[in-house]
Amino acid sequence: MKQKIVVLTGAGMSAESGLKTFRDANGLWEGHDVMEVASPEGFALNPTLVFEFYNQRRKQLLQVDPNKGHKALVLMEKYFDVSIVTQNVDNLHERAGSSHVVHLHGELLKVRSTYDENLILDWETDLNQGDLCENGYQLRPHIVWFGEQVPLLNKAVEITQTADILIIVGTSMQVYPAAGLIGYAAPKTPIYFVDPNPNINRSDYEGLTLIPKTAAEGLPTLVADLIDSVS
Repeated sequence: MKQKIVVLTGAGMSAESGLKTFRDANGLWEGHDVMEVASPEGFALNPTLVFEFYNQRRKQLLQVDPNKGHKALVLMEKYFDVSIVTQNVDNLHERAGSSHVVHLHGELLKVRSTYDENLILDWETDLNQGDLCENGYQLRPHIVWFGEQVPLLNKAVEITQTADILIIVGTSMQVYPAAGLIGYAAPKTPIYFVDPNPNINRSDYEGLTLIPKTAAEGLPTLVADLIDSVS
């Protein structure tokens, strides 16, 4: 039976593909206060602004490609049972070829009904005021906004609990509830933290290995080492 590897990924995973990470040092998202473009209140106040914000993100996503880090995780599937839990709303993991991806914060290339959150549609073009679901209600980005429940959190917890090896890459581990997932790994689970500026305390976790590199730099080497260990 293949060992189970669970990979937790964040914005740094996609940054090397050319995707902006939305939030800058001032906490603004593309020049906007986060609550203007990523909250139910912001959407109610100015839906046109919100639509335009995500329309621009969607266009940008369609112009970039998976990087070496994404591709390394795909290679790992030949030797391990791999599940990815990502905070990213892009589809770069899937485009690279990963088979099992859980999007905690939603998906940029999907929209959903404002009436029925389970009515979800694939969507690659602009979304505008007046674009309605089959029941006649406005469609909105399929993104988990601040103040909203994270519907796939329990699934992510269950996946993390099954990890024989945990890899964390491209995330500051500061945004909850995603940051809390590391606590669900079984005691003594080997943890590899791939980040050019790791801000996690080695002493807090038994079996933690810090790899101070970017995803595209660190993952191919780590994956090669893991494959060597079982082949």
